Amino acid sequence: MSGFAIETEGLTRVFRNRWANTELRAVDNVSLQVPEGCTFGLLGANGAGKTTFVKMLLSSVHPTSGSARIFGRDSREAAARRPVGYLPENHRFPTYMTGWSMLDFYGALSGMDSATRRRKIPELLSTVGLDERAWNIRLGKYSKGMLQRVGLGQAMIHAPRLLVLDEPSDGVDPVGRKQIRDVLQGLEQQGVTVFLNSHLLAEVELFCRDVAIIQKGKLSLTGSVKELTSSGGYRVTACDVPEQLIPELAAQSKSHRVEHGLLDLLFTTREQANKAVDLLRASQCEIESLAATRSTLEEVFIRTVSEKQGG
Repeated sequence: MSGFAIETEGLTRVFRNRWANTELRAVDNVSLQVPEGCTFGLLGANGAGKTTFVKMLLSSVHPTSGSARIFGRDSREAAARRPVGYLPENHRFPTYMTGWSMLDFYGALSGMDSATRRRKIPELLSTVGLDERAWNIRLGKYSKGMLQRVGLGQAMIHAPRLLVLDEPSDGVDPVGRKQIRDVLQGLEQQGVTVFLNSHLLAEVELFCRDVAIIQKGKLSLTGSVKELTSSGGYRVTACDVPEQLIPELAAQSKSHRVEHGLLDLLFTTREQANKAVDLLRASQCEIESLAATRSTLEEVFIRTVSEKQGG
């Protein structure tokens, strides 16, 4: 065993327009490793190459060069993809089917016998948060959130070791997102690897252990969410600050704000924050609070994308 659920090496996909004599490098030399049992988020703007990467991983798009492996096996082998559950972003389930019959159909495609399907389907529908009254309603009458739930159910029906999910919370209300997150966290505790694309960065930050940011087909940043969001800075809040002191403090800070008699200052380093506290104390100001802050994943994402665009 390799110890990795997903491994890619130099994975590249070039789309060529022979009539216009142009080419688009949708995915460009991406080498990535996702450990088994990990919750991993792939982030990127629209058109960054996320979906093309996933399609190459699942062998529905052939790479121009490079390789992809699932649990150590070449992803082009059918046997390598059997332990994978997949929920695409723009899924198209047959609208004449009910939630129950759809899971029965996909379970049969996965090789499950009828007795196992009859036992597992009601349990799975309940797990993804579908009310029993919806089980025998046609999918054409499902809301977007209900379709996402039943779609997650079809990805889970055969108890996969790897779940690949493209925008699993799209169209789901906040309560539903929390329920889906709980389901995925339960799978993580069972050792299932969860690999997801999502534009909901707050959801990714809450759920994923590791992330990668892809931009214009290239891998821009990888790391653990904890490490990437650890360097936020230091916030100092003080009251009754003399007006003549504010410009001096503001010049040393990353940002500042005056509201309801409080001056709120954000500094990059601890030394800057300590100097500000010394100045405030020397002017007999009251320190309301001093605390280390963390970056959000959204801030990390925007900073990374902006730096790459600037370069």
